Amino acid sequence: MFGTFQQSSLRIEVEASEATLTKALTDVNELQKWLWFERFSIGYPETLTPGVKLKGQVGLVTIQHEVELSEPHRVRFLLSQGIDGFHEWAWGDGWVQSRIEGISLLPLNLGQTATLLSLKQYLQSKAA
Repeated sequence: MFGTFQQSSLRIEVEASEATLTKALTDVNELQKWLWFERFSIGYPETLTPGVKLKGQVGLVTIQHEVELSEPHRVRFLLSQGIDGFHEWAWGDGWVQSRIEGISLLPLNLGQTATLLSLKQYLQSKAA
């Protein structure tokens, strides 16, 4: 894999319940609503469970996501192709945390920040 090793952890406060966050982060239909800059191929089960593979496209870059772990408050994806590494989400009432590590030519911290801001905006629009 070409690129540099990058790692980042970000945690933000959100005005959302744990149940709302669980749905936003583990339901494929919900993911597609707030993760607007990454288009996923169609034909996935509604809920993310271990072994499910999602193929996403960010511009010209394909990123393969395989659900490694899906727990009540956490989901972890193994990433390949455009990013070789992992992306882990954890959440609870009023907060969400994202941790990403991998080798890529993409600026992972910038993408992670955009992803968290998009999620926060989506949750705010649902609460309004």
